[in-house]
Amino acid sequence: MIQAILDNLRTYWIVHLLLLAYTALLAWHAWTGNRKTSGVADYFVGGRSMGPIAIGLSFFATYSSTNSFVGFSGQAYDWGVTWFLLVPFVVGLSLFAWVGVAPRLRTFTESLGSLTIPDFIGFRFGSPGARVLAAVIVLFASFFYMTAVFKGIGNLLEVFLDIPYRTAIIIVFFIVMLYTVIGGFISVVKTDAVQGLAMVVAAVLLFTGVVSASGGLGSYAVLAEDPATEPLLRWGGGVAVPLALGVVFAGTVKFAVEPRQLSRFYALESRAAIRKGVWVSTIAFVVVYSLLIPVGLYARNIIPGGLADTDLVVPQLLTTPGVFSAGASAFLLLAMVAAAMSSLDSVLLVMASTAQRDIVGMLRPSHSERSVLTATRLYVALFALITAVIALNPPDGIVGLTALSGAIYGACFGPALLMGLYWRRGNGTATIVSFVTGLVVLLLWNRLPWNGGIHQVFPGVLLSFAAYWAVAKFTPGYESDEMDALFEAERTGAAVSDT
Repeated sequence: MIQAILDNLRTYWIVHLLLLAYTALLAWHAWTGNRKTSGVADYFVGGRSMGPIAIGLSFFATYSSTNSFVGFSGQAYDWGVTWFLLVPFVVGLSLFAWVGVAPRLRTFTESLGSLTIPDFIGFRFGSPGARVLAAVIVLFASFFYMTAVFKGIGNLLEVFLDIPYRTAIIIVFFIVMLYTVIGGFISVVKTDAVQGLAMVVAAVLLFTGVVSASGGLGSYAVLAEDPATEPLLRWGGGVAVPLALGVVFAGTVKFAVEPRQLSRFYALESRAAIRKGVWVSTIAFVVVYSLLIPVGLYARNIIPGGLADTDLVVPQLLTTPGVFSAGASAFLLLAMVAAAMSSLDSVLLVMASTAQRDIVGMLRPSHSERSVLTATRLYVALFALITAVIALNPPDGIVGLTALSGAIYGACFGPALLMGLYWRRGNGTATIVSFVTGLVVLLLWNRLPWNGGIHQVFPGVLLSFAAYWAVAKFTPGYESDEMDALFEAERTGAAVSDT
């Protein structure tokens, strides 16, 4: 056993050295984040004092986990050029979140004293029931996403470093759990900023290495000569377009509705900071995803034959001789580990703050910030442990789990957040009905004989919005002088003066 460990350290010393340095950086950010955390608002949303560059990078890094570098990069291996749809969806919906959601959400949540998405929903509609149900949905959907991230990093460490999959899951669990518990939101955003820059460099290295090893930019044309791979170069050849559209939309709609992404807007130092943050985030998304998504297609020239699991495409590329140098492979692995950490820490923080503030806090209110912080940290550890156990035997692949998580958020939270920010009408009943409608449609759609091959995210989102509109239209709206003032300020442009 000891000899095997020594042999592993000797063989992969560059990787272990980089991982050690990265772990030291996490520890430093956890320590400094802990020193700057003096209350619940600091631990949950950085005291609403974070700068636009850090938040822009964090918004990008939080989304771009191993799901992107391992799952999304490898998917074109099976789905071909149809999978390239993901790039405009990623850029377009992330822009929509910054332009269409961030300004009002930043203003409304500060005015209402909101620290989580469920408490915003509860405050916006005056409904404790909607708030608690929203919190339950957050926990439910987050487990699927976190399992996908754990699976991606487990596959990487198993293939690249010969670390058994289960051992890799345990190692990642302890690292991400500890620095999130200690540092909270401030340490998470600081680490995300560094991770975001590392991911940009990694995307360039991954794309250039794979394209070069496959024979150059035009080498994809070789696939047309083989009847088995020729369909990959045709629109809808590798996968049915309706299915691809559904998976892509489900994986990207979360920009506008997922708590871990939206919490970044809570933390901005001002509404005016959005104008700079959106540029940082958008440039990163355009560069990185334009490079990542074609990787699986070019990999067909390097790894011939069909892999049973496209989640293994990138791990195999990292270990295939002649594709990357030892240094490049080591940096790529480090960047992908960092990508996983930047998503896991954010989701863990959202789950823990939601559980404490919107479920336990509703049942047993605490007036002590110290006790709230202690309880939230315990929930971080608990949820990390539960997800790690699930990831030991994951129920699906990375792309499937990611799409399911996004579909749940889109179908359940879309109406309450988007219509709640732009339409004054609405109440707790409409919100709860839309939650239930979206979730039921998602769970039952594929069992219906007349589903027509349409991905369940589309009927889930459409019927959820329809249910919200119908109930809100024909029932009294939630009466609140504060909400009236907020909507009037948006209508007259007064909120724009916030700096």
